[in-house]
Amino acid sequence: MTIKLRPTLLALALAWPLAGLAQNIAIVNGKPVPKERADALMAQIARSGQQPMTPEVEQRVKEEVVLREIFVQEAEKRGIAASPTYQQQMELARQGILIRELFEDYNKKNPVTDADARAEYDKFKAQSSGTEYRARHILVEKEDEAKTLLARIKGGAKFDEVAKKSSKDPGSAVKGGDLDFAKPDAYVPEFSQALAKLKKGEMTAAPVKTQFGWHLIKLEDTREAQFPEFEAVKPQIQQRLAQVKQQQFQEQLRGAAKTDFKFSGQ
Repeated sequence: MTIKLRPTLLALALAWPLAGLAQNIAIVNGKPVPKERADALMAQIARSGQQPMTPEVEQRVKEEVVLREIFVQEAEKRGIAASPTYQQQMELARQGILIRELFEDYNKKNPVTDADARAEYDKFKAQSSGTEYRARHILVEKEDEAKTLLARIKGGAKFDEVAKKSSKDPGSAVKGGDLDFAKPDAYVPEFSQALAKLKKGEMTAAPVKTQFGWHLIKLEDTREAQFPEFEAVKPQIQQRLAQVKQQQFQEQLRGAAKTDFKFSGQ
């Protein structure tokens, strides 16, 4: 008895092999190269954000996957897969992938919440409150030189012009000695103590000695400490907190492990 397929069933039967081929990018020496390999590689590229997924990039990815299959087949033909070096590298790769996935899984299950980020923000903001000073300074090596420059400024020379010509601080000299706004504790103690005693527009009556040399200091202005808005720094705070959480997780695993190995610092 002969079974006859109806036209619709016949079309489906003929399409099955084509459907299977559609899941492969190519056939290399009789072995299919599955589309999933290219999809996985393109997903890696997308996660890295290194370049947009254009048709040209997708084509290069497909070519890369096919080339890999060609090279892998040749390596297997030569018995490289059985070599000790290959086995060692595979074990290191396996460990690296597992460890990466472990920490990614931990991060997903232990996300940094908005409340966590806000609490950290408020803590830093409280620590950064206070008065900021905008100062100019002139730095020289010897006290006599500082006294000479001080006399010139008192005689009518402009502080910023003297700083440009005579200051040994390369970072501020080009800006007329301007150090911008900063809290006093940003400077060495001798400098900050002298700065805090000045009123707006005043200059130190005598050169100030620090470990860097001799300074003439002028207070340009003061203001309440500025702090960026929460939303502007939220991503950086979340990233930092995530790193702290992951570090704590690593320490927890290390502490719970039974091993005779002695880590440095133990």
